[in-house]
Amino acid sequence: MNTPNDEERREVLLHSAFTASDVRAMERPLLDDGVPLMRMAANATAHTAARMLDDEGVDIEDAVVTLLAGAGDNGGDGLFAAAMLAEEGAQVNAVAVGRSLHDEGFAAFVRAGGKVLVLDPDAEIPGCTSGFSPGEAGERLQAAVRVADRSHLVIDAMTGIGLNGPLRGVPAAIASALGLPEADARGGAGPLPDRPALPGRESDGELPLVLAVDTPSGVGVDDGSLAGAYIPADETVMFGAMKPCAMLPPATFACGRITLVDFGFDLDGATPLVEATDRDSASEAVRLPRVGDAKYSRGVVGLVTGSSRYPGAAVLTARAAARTNVGMVRYLGPERPQGMVLAALPEAVLGKGHVQSWVVGSGVPAGDGDDAGNDVQRATIAALLDHYAADAQDAPSMPPVVVDAGALDLLPERVVPQVVVTPHAGELARMLGVDAAQVEAEPLRCAREAHDRTGATVLLKGAATIVVGEGARVLVAGAAPAWLGTAGAGDVLAGMTGALLAQMDTDDVDDDGDDNGRRGDESSPAPYDPLAVARTAAAAAYLHGSAAAIASESEQCGWEPPELFGMNARRQRFDTLGHPIVASDVIDAIPDALADAIV
Repeated sequence: MNTPNDEERREVLLHSAFTASDVRAMERPLLDDGVPLMRMAANATAHTAARMLDDEGVDIEDAVVTLLAGAGDNGGDGLFAAAMLAEEGAQVNAVAVGRSLHDEGFAAFVRAGGKVLVLDPDAEIPGCTSGFSPGEAGERLQAAVRVADRSHLVIDAMTGIGLNGPLRGVPAAIASALGLPEADARGGAGPLPDRPALPGRESDGELPLVLAVDTPSGVGVDDGSLAGAYIPADETVMFGAMKPCAMLPPATFACGRITLVDFGFDLDGATPLVEATDRDSASEAVRLPRVGDAKYSRGVVGLVTGSSRYPGAAVLTARAAARTNVGMVRYLGPERPQGMVLAALPEAVLGKGHVQSWVVGSGVPAGDGDDAGNDVQRATIAALLDHYAADAQDAPSMPPVVVDAGALDLLPERVVPQVVVTPHAGELARMLGVDAAQVEAEPLRCAREAHDRTGATVLLKGAATIVVGEGARVLVAGAAPAWLGTAGAGDVLAGMTGALLAQMDTDDVDDDGDDNGRRGDESSPAPYDPLAVARTAAAAAYLHGSAAAIASESEQCGWEPPELFGMNARRQRFDTLGHPIVASDVIDAIPDALADAIV
């Protein structure tokens, strides 16, 4: 049985990612003590490769495997693994993409009967031809592509965590030929893997399969970007600890299924760059009801959402907030959405009053819209957001506010951290004045830039949602199935986020809604912890995805934790594809998602 420390360590491994430099620092004491990390990595790679082949019904003796080997330790991991597969009877060919190969790994590979194809004319690999002409170099590249295409499995060990920036030279040519090409002339990312988000439990049978060693070649290891050509993997075997690319979009979608090999790193004091929100951490944002509660102490959400032209957003935000464990929803808006909100939620209260959080902008025309200039909601929101300007006297004590959609362009230049902005990639691109392709290629960098510029907590929506808060904290929530890509889903998320933020601190609110002046006490420190705001926003994204999974009856999700290598009980891939949903279905499933989290 695991001790609590064992369980805590396991949770850190499964839900935290560390930079390449931090991983190297954690490796160093083990290497100094003679721990055979390369052999451990190679053994896990070989076992994973054999299991992938077996899953496809390919006997190891009949398997054809191509190794793409770089010059460094990552190539050494691959060479040792390939040697193990060759010793078991597989036909293994290595394609050397650099000017050298790891000496001991190369020797083991040759002893096992492996064959090497060299692509760089300037290579110096014992027993291998070099100095060939550019024409022959092109022919060798074409031959390497043919060999790989005819394989059952390609093992990608070209770069590992040593890559900075996009692939160049021979590795870039290999990735363009075998993987996905770099971005077009507009900039941004190379295309995402062209496969359904809902492939089902079984493989589609398309060969060759791709197994990445530590990280897929071409992905941004520390920032999750796809800056150029890359090779998307069906599976990645990752060593020691997860790297950020395993969790951050878009690179996480290139990693496929992840197996993590625990090297026994000393994780005490190690600070992850990225943390994944899971059920346990999301549950901390849900305030459990207490025997002395009234509607005010359970949290009140104020909504300035919807508009005469887009009234449905008012209904979605109101219903979502009401289902997310608050005591009251207040709505401010024009007559038409008011009537629709009351029809859908007769419990809603119209007009101004005490609130513990605000949600603004969902369904409100943006500033570049034809009807934006005459929209009463925009004027109300602009006046409210003025109080959140960093230099406003009352800003520190203002309740949290979720700024969505049409209100994003009304944000003051600098705001306090309890302002949570919730753009999708296109909206964030407009905030930053860049092309949407740049945001899609480098979402973490762009989310950080938006936070640095505005001071707001940034929730960048996507299949794997990124939350960046004060202190460079990066959180990821990826519980949602792909069915959630539907109209109104963002409105539901805004309502849920506001509701959870309203529950952050209601202990000093009495049963008439009065906070007894505590928020206005200028001698007290800022009442909202920026990290708590970020964690609450990430929890909302997680529970939003969980509700969508329940509504769609799907086990697919945007991001799932890795499997630990060597565990007896292997987690199966999802069995249930589920079915299409609309945003209202997600709202109906919110109570079940909350109940599941707090059990």
